[in-house]
Amino acid sequence: MSCVIDVKDLHFKYYNQEILNNINIKVEKGSFVSILGPNGSGKTTLLKNICNFLKPNNGTICIKDKEVFKYKNKELAKNVAVVHQNNDVNFDFSIYDIVLMGRLPYQKKFKSESKKDHEIVKKNMKKTEIWKFKDKSIHEISGGERQRVMIARALSQQPDILLLDEPISALDIKHQMSILSLCKDLVKDKDISIITTLHDINLAARFSDLIILLDSGEIKSFDIPKKVLTAENIESVYGVKVDLYLKDKNIPYIIPKAI
Repeated sequence: MSCVIDVKDLHFKYYNQEILNNINIKVEKGSFVSILGPNGSGKTTLLKNICNFLKPNNGTICIKDKEVFKYKNKELAKNVAVVHQNNDVNFDFSIYDIVLMGRLPYQKKFKSESKKDHEIVKKNMKKTEIWKFKDKSIHEISGGERQRVMIARALSQQPDILLLDEPISALDIKHQMSILSLCKDLVKDKDISIITTLHDINLAARFSDLIILLDSGEIKSFDIPKKVLTAENIESVYGVKVDLYLKDKNIPYIIPKAI
């Protein structure tokens, strides 16, 4: 498989405080990667560096063998799509119009959307099971449905890489499973790479091909779930003792012990 993200010796400071220190990761095409770590460990900051929203103090980030800062905005948007944690929409757009915004990187000045644009939007809305809501306002649907809208908009950019920041943080368990199952299917069906920040260790273990475990801005471990989510690593990073069981396909299942 080809490498789509290559981060080398990344350092990022905010007001002279080191937030990320010596980050090195490679992500191959068709991978589902979760970033875990306590609050303040640098999960969202790492995503923002990868998509060029923040600029590192040192190190390099390459997207498909090209340094991320060398991409023009439209070109980068065709390769990398981002679903942010805060998906508030201030205006009363229809769901269809919001998903259609994903085609903006492909539109030329003073040109309206093409037939192909509308076909791609419809396809992604059906894939994410929101086509039936196409004429509704974004303010008329649930949090889980809204998250699907944002994923459909991101997919309409036709990216090779999808970055998601806490996509299930405000959802109940049914919608959490639904969103992560959708993401896993997208990796399989579209051969895209997904990197997502998560707090739920067990869901990360279940759905991820690889896990990045951050601890105070440094990578504690980066490997398959079974090798990352050891009792020793979890206690070291989170300060909590756990019981650990291996479920189907050697997927670790973690139960915290009483503090």
